[in-house]
Amino acid sequence: MLGENNIESNAGDLAPAHLVKLYNSGVNISQYLRSRHGVEQNSSEIIELAYELQAGSYVQRLEDPAVYEFQQGYTDRIAREIAALCAPVSVLEAGVGEATTLGFVARKLGVGPAYHGFDLSWSRVATGRKWLRSLPVGNVSLCTGDLAAMPYADDSIDVVYTSHSIEPNGGREAQILTELHRVAARYLVLFEPDYENASPEAQARMREHGYCVDLVGTAQRLGMEVVRHEFLPASINPLNPTGLTIIRKSDRPARAAPAEAVYACPVARTPLRRVEGAYFSPDSLLAYPVIDGVPCLREKQAIVCCKLKDIAGPA
Repeated sequence: MLGENNIESNAGDLAPAHLVKLYNSGVNISQYLRSRHGVEQNSSEIIELAYELQAGSYVQRLEDPAVYEFQQGYTDRIAREIAALCAPVSVLEAGVGEATTLGFVARKLGVGPAYHGFDLSWSRVATGRKWLRSLPVGNVSLCTGDLAAMPYADDSIDVVYTSHSIEPNGGREAQILTELHRVAARYLVLFEPDYENASPEAQARMREHGYCVDLVGTAQRLGMEVVRHEFLPASINPLNPTGLTIIRKSDRPARAAPAEAVYACPVARTPLRRVEGAYFSPDSLLAYPVIDGVPCLREKQAIVCCKLKDIAGPA
């Protein structure tokens, strides 16, 4: 089984190879899986499958001069907003995709901060690592992870930002905002769909795709300090307009220095220990594999290793 929606990976019409054929024929995989299982909202499993099939498409889109130009202006805005808030020693893009946003943001903010990013999809992260080497950008650490159970310690990153990554998680806004806020030390910066200020046509599309809504109201109900919300008129897709929301958490810098590991077990929320081929949690006794250089830090990817602490020896 593949999780909460009972999606069986070995079922013929849900096998990855079959989904690849559907995707290549133009089928919207998220809609297909929601319909197939009679659900209205996207689960993390549905999002992961859709993202896996899309891997490589965002890097490829940058070959379009119009998309490239828009991305430059968009990442200029993100970098300016972060720089105006503080001088961060660490920056995290939650839901990094293929790093086509983080890469340009890192180039524009400069070499000072340590940059981090994670995504549900291993293939997107692997594609992003390769693309960053061609950019080139250094000082970036990428892993797999889940917005609802992020593999980072409390207050470990100065500025956490998102770029349309909360987007497909309608119905889980409070859970995800709480987790983003937990990891951020100073600021949380959201570039997400602005349902409330969108046109009726855009709102209908967002509902159809299970997009997030009312992020500002949700943050305020959770007791977060929303210092600014702004509708951004420029959008690569007019039917998916972006809103900017800035949430202030603290003036205190992150607990983790740039050179220190910030990875934490998404189950125990305590530091992970690097061992050969994996990251290990002495508290949860789970080991998270590293595949082709990508740490896989989601609970569903972990292996129970009760004796690894004894076999591997002290840290």
